[in-house]
Amino acid sequence: MHRYPFTNSLWRQHDETVPYPKLESSVSCDVVVIGAGIAGLVTAYELQRRGKQVVLLEAAEVGRGTTGHTTAKCSVQHGTVYSKLIRTFNHETARLYYEFNQEALRYLQDQVADGFDIDYETKDSYLYSIDGSSQLVAEREAYEQLDLAGGDAKEEVNAALPLQVKQALVIRDQGQFHPVKYLNELADRFVEAGGRLHEKTRATEISSGPRPIVTTSTGRRVQANQVVVATHYPFNDIRGLYFSKFEVERSYIVACETEQSVPEGMYLSVDSPSRSFRTFQEGEKTYMLVGGEGHLSGHVTETRSRYDRLERFAHDVFETKKASFRWSSQDLITLDHLPYVGQMFSREPDVFVATGFAKWGMTNGIASGLLLADLLTGQDNRFRELLNPLRSKFKSADVGQFLKTNLDTATQFVKGSLEKPGSLDDLQLDEGGIVQVDGKKVGAYRDLDNECHLVSTRCTHMGCTVNWNDAERSWDCPCHGSRFDTKGNVLEGPATKPLSYERKTDVSKE
Repeated sequence: MHRYPFTNSLWRQHDETVPYPKLESSVSCDVVVIGAGIAGLVTAYELQRRGKQVVLLEAAEVGRGTTGHTTAKCSVQHGTVYSKLIRTFNHETARLYYEFNQEALRYLQDQVADGFDIDYETKDSYLYSIDGSSQLVAEREAYEQLDLAGGDAKEEVNAALPLQVKQALVIRDQGQFHPVKYLNELADRFVEAGGRLHEKTRATEISSGPRPIVTTSTGRRVQANQVVVATHYPFNDIRGLYFSKFEVERSYIVACETEQSVPEGMYLSVDSPSRSFRTFQEGEKTYMLVGGEGHLSGHVTETRSRYDRLERFAHDVFETKKASFRWSSQDLITLDHLPYVGQMFSREPDVFVATGFAKWGMTNGIASGLLLADLLTGQDNRFRELLNPLRSKFKSADVGQFLKTNLDTATQFVKGSLEKPGSLDDLQLDEGGIVQVDGKKVGAYRDLDNECHLVSTRCTHMGCTVNWNDAERSWDCPCHGSRFDTKGNVLEGPATKPLSYERKTDVSKE
C-alpha cells in the first residue's frame, strides 16, 4: 500500500535542545505559569527579569505546541480584522488592537538586536484578492480611517506574484522568524535568570484560595501567589463558561523546496479558499511555506486531501517540488475577535489567562506576555481593558456567533451518538475509524505493524464523541478541540485526561 507521510513541522526538524526535567517534587513560588508556548514563555521570562520567582510548567516539550506549528509571521496585518473591529466596536478599539500588536513587533525586533538568534527577517506583509473581495475594500477604508502605515499594493503584488490580483493591501517592515528557535532562546534566558522550567508536567487542576495551588497529573503541587494559564485552550475552562466562547479552527501548512525565484514578502489571500505563504531559507535550500484549508476542529476525517491541495497550489503557482514537510495547527477565535488576556474569573483575582489569538499568536502572544507581566507586577498598561476576559457587553454580532458556536457543539453531541460504527475487519493498515467491537462502539487504529489500538470515543473533557483525523493519526473532538493520539494520550487540551485505552492483539488481520 502507499504510505501517506506522517506530519512533521519544519521548525522542529533540527531541534536537539536538552530536555528540561519533569517536576518531581512539590514546590512554592511567586508565580506559576502553565504552558511554554510563546505567550507563556514571554510572560515567565518577563516576570523573572522583574524579580519574581517563576515556575513554568509544560505538558509536553518546548516547541511542540501551536507556536511550533505556525508559519511564524510577526505582523500587525491580521487578515481583515480592522474593518471587523470598527464594525463591531469602534475606531478607538481597532486602533488600540493595532498598537497592542505593534508593541509586540517592536519587542521582538529589540530582542533580535540584543542577540536573539531566531532567523529573523524584515518583510512587507500583503493581503490580496483575486476575486475582488468586498472585505478588502472595507479593510482598505479601515487602514485610511485608522491612519495605518500601509495602503494599496495591487500593481506591486501583480508584479511579484504569478497571479492576477484585483486588489491588494500592504503594511511595510513586518517580520518573519523561526518560532522554535525563539522559544528555545526565551527558555534558555528564563532559566539563566533563575526561573524553573519543567517539561512533561501536565497541570490538571487549580485550587482557589489565598495562595492557589496547581496540581499536576502525577500529584505534584505548585503553590504560588498568582497563576497564569497560557495553555492555548485553557484547561480550566468549565468555570467562567470559557468553552462556550471559542470557535476552534484547524488549518494546514506544507513546506516545499523550490529552485525558482520566489517573491519577497508575506502573503495572505482573503478569497475562498484562502492561501497564506512565505519563504524560509535554510542554507542552500529555499522553502515555500503555504498554509490554508482551515475547518472547524474535529469536523473533517479525510484531512490528507487538505495537504494535497496546498501542495498542488505550491507546485502550480511557484513550481515547487513535492512537500518536504506537512503540519497543522489549531487556533481559537473568540466571539468578538479580541483575545482574552487578564484576570480569568471575577472572584479569583490571582488566576490569569491568555488565549484566543485567532491565528495571529506571534504578535498577540508576545503582547499578551507583556501585558500579563505588567498586570502581575502592578504596572499600568493601557491595553488592560481592551482584552479583559471579563468584558461582558455582548454586541449583536457576538450574540449571533455565540448561538452559532454552541448550536454546533450541541449538534456534534447528538451526531456522535447517532453515527453507525463500521467494522474492525474493514480497516486497512494505517487507517482509523469508529467501529463496533463486542457490541460496543470504540475508536480503532490499525498501525503499520498490523496491530489494532482501541480507545473510548468519549472525550474526557465534556463527553463529546471524537472523530478520526487521518493525516495526523489522531482522535479529535469536534466540540471543543481536544485531541488524542492513537493510544488515547492527550495531544491538545482542554482535556487533561487520556481516553481509556486497550491494546488488542487478537483482532489483527492476517
